Amino acid sequence: MPSVRRPAVLFDLDGTLIDSVELIVRSARHAFATCEGYQGRVPNDDEWLVDLGMPLPVLFGRFTSDPEEIERLIDGYREFQHAHHDDLVTCYAGIVDTVRALDDLGHPIGIVTSKSEPMASRGLALVGLERFVDTLVGLESARRHKPDPEPVRVALDRLGLAPDEALFVGDSPHDMTAGRKAGVITVAALWGPFGRAQLATARPDYYIKAPRELAPLVERVAEALEEQED
Repeated sequence: MPSVRRPAVLFDLDGTLIDSVELIVRSARHAFATCEGYQGRVPNDDEWLVDLGMPLPVLFGRFTSDPEEIERLIDGYREFQHAHHDDLVTCYAGIVDTVRALDDLGHPIGIVTSKSEPMASRGLALVGLERFVDTLVGLESARRHKPDPEPVRVALDRLGLAPDEALFVGDSPHDMTAGRKAGVITVAALWGPFGRAQLATARPDYYIKAPRELAPLVERVAEALEEQED
């Protein structure tokens, strides 16, 4: 039986592998409520989540242009995040089994997130996913961040793979845009906070409604890659 090329599976973290939405919105509420001197507009939860997956300076920069104020807001956000992370972060149902199955099949696993790498590692370890990860591309690993393709390209470079040898699974339009610009196959995860209509604006290649649908899709991609080589 001929061997099948095993494409890498790159994942966004928040909203894709781990359910951290409650932590994210409560951290933002805490930041705005405790930021000394802040008199700007306080977003509601839906407004805050619109750009979920982008770095904190970008997110807070939507509400103030004062660099010192942005820094204070980030400090407040991280204060709450560090204190409550383990109580408010859970893994989406079926994710661990799915990632384990992909690992057993020989697919390299990468994480592409705008979160700081220490916090990303903490979340992965908390839900039992860290042992499956071959590379973690976080805030510190790229100069530009999603929706720019640079973080996806960094992951590919570390894994020694071409764009046509990888899929990127994410829950936000920013994930899909970054993956598409990097030339990888994009898979929209519909269990996160973004709906299909929002994700459609970034033109993902595939949609999946549940984690259990991912491994069969990845295997079909692997078989198609093998056929291209024959």
